[in-house]
Amino acid sequence: MEKKVINPWKWQDQRSYVQAVEVTQVAGTLYCAGQTAISAAGVSSNADMKTQLLEAIQNLEQVISEAGYECKNIVRLNVYTTSSAELWPCFHIFQDWIAKHGIQQATTLLEVRVLFETLKVELEATVVR
Repeated sequence: MEKKVINPWKWQDQRSYVQAVEVTQVAGTLYCAGQTAISAAGVSSNADMKTQLLEAIQNLEQVISEAGYECKNIVRLNVYTTSSAELWPCFHIFQDWIAKHGIQQATTLLEVRVLFETLKVELEATVVR
């Protein structure tokens, strides 16, 4: 697999994403459903945004790992939240996780009116190898 990052500007670097990622010679592509703070028993979290973000990240990592892929090869990562205002104070958690894995991904962040049940944040990824 070969990845090429396209960044016509520098400002996105402070926000932990890239403008576009071209991937060629891919051996496989994993399209992950949105991962949230749902327990292994299928119970939606009632916790605060920080706790839900941490659990959503853990669930996403587990799906990627069990599929035989690596987080560093995430090329698209969409973030859905019911409150950008609640997400921003803990956005550093997301940025630290991106940096930890050396992820260079195209990202779209959307504030939505509601997610499933009591959920506040959802992460949807595309991973290649």
